[in-house]
Amino acid sequence: MDKKHRKTIIAGNWKMNQLASGVPAFLDELVPALRCGAGEEVVLCVPFPLIPAMKAAAGGTVVRVGAQDVSAHDKGAYTGEVSAAMLQDLGTEYCIIGHSERRAYHAESDELVNAKLKALLGAGITPILCVGESLEQRDAGETLHVVSSQVKAAFEGIRPEQAKAVVIAYEPIWAIGTGRTATAEQAQEVCGFIREYLAEKIYDWETSKAVSILYGGSMNAKNAAELLGQLDIDGGLIGGASLKPADFAVIVKAGNEDA
Repeated sequence: MDKKHRKTIIAGNWKMNQLASGVPAFLDELVPALRCGAGEEVVLCVPFPLIPAMKAAAGGTVVRVGAQDVSAHDKGAYTGEVSAAMLQDLGTEYCIIGHSERRAYHAESDELVNAKLKALLGAGITPILCVGESLEQRDAGETLHVVSSQVKAAFEGIRPEQAKAVVIAYEPIWAIGTGRTATAEQAQEVCGFIREYLAEKIYDWETSKAVSILYGGSMNAKNAAELLGQLDIDGGLIGGASLKPADFAVIVKAGNEDA
C-alpha cells in the first residue's frame, strides 16, 4: 500500500522528564540537526507545565507540540485534570492517549480512552492512540485479540472522516523502556493487522489507508531505519531517544528517507 496516502510522523514522548527552563537549549541543539521531508511531521509530547515553553521555543521551526494526556471532561470539579480546550488554548496540536503507563498506573479503561479520543477530536487536536499487548499476552498468543479489542473500543462512535485524523501507535508493553524491541517483522505484522482491521471490521480501505500507524517501544537511532522501512509503519513514538537531540534527529532522518 502506498505510504503517500498518509503522513510520516516522528513523535517524542518525554514522559516525566526535563524542565521548562531547559527547553530552549534542547531545541537549539535539535532543530539545526533535523532533516525533514515534505510529508513528515516532528512532534514533541511533553508534560503539561512544559507546553508553553515548548510552544514558544518551537515557534518558526518544524517541531510541533504535543501533550501526554487529556481529561475526558470539558470542565468542572475534576481537580488535577486538564481539558482538551485548555490544551487547544495553549496551541497544542497532538496528544497521546491510552499509553500503557496510563492504563496500568491509573487503571484507564478502553471506554475512558474512547472518551478522551472524542474530546481531542472535538477540540481539533490530533490524538495519538496507543495500543499494545503485555509479554504474557504475547506469549499466550493473544496479541492480535488484545490489540483489535483496544482499537475497536477506541473508535466506537467515531465517524470515518474523524477516524482519518487519528494516529495509532502500536507499542508492545514488553518493549517499552526495556531495551527489547519487536523485530521489524513482528512490528509490521501487528501494524499491518491494525490497518486491515480498520478496513475490514470497522471502516473501509479508503479510511484505513489514510490513518498513520506508528511503532513505539525502544525505537532508537540504530533500529529506526529498519522499522520505518516496513510497509505499514508510518513513523515512531519515541521514548528515551527523544530526550537526546542527536539520536532523535537520526530517527527523524530515517523517517524522511522512508517518507
